[in-house]
Amino acid sequence: MFSIDIIVKNTPVSLSVQRKLAEDAEAVYQQVLEAIRNSQPQILELTCEKNPEKKVAVVSSEISGVVISQKSGTASTGRAPGFVSMTLAE
Repeated sequence: MFSIDIIVKNTPVSLSVQRKLAEDAEAVYQQVLEAIRNSQPQILELTCEKNPEKKVAVVSSEISGVVISQKSGTASTGRAPGFVSMTLAE
């Protein structure tokens, strides 16, 4: 399983969708890159193969990065190496 994590500006957590095949993950990665490169902001809507009911929509001008990582084994946290997930205390 491959995870595509989208890093959104001013947001401490990333948005992610999963793909079963490397080729499909690469296609999503390229789709996100193309949306970032486009000078006109657009809504990018993605679905998840692992949880088909999961949908993610983000305005392309708010994306600051995209990462593909491979999930392996049951010990995987589902987060790409090098990124920290933070929660805000009230």
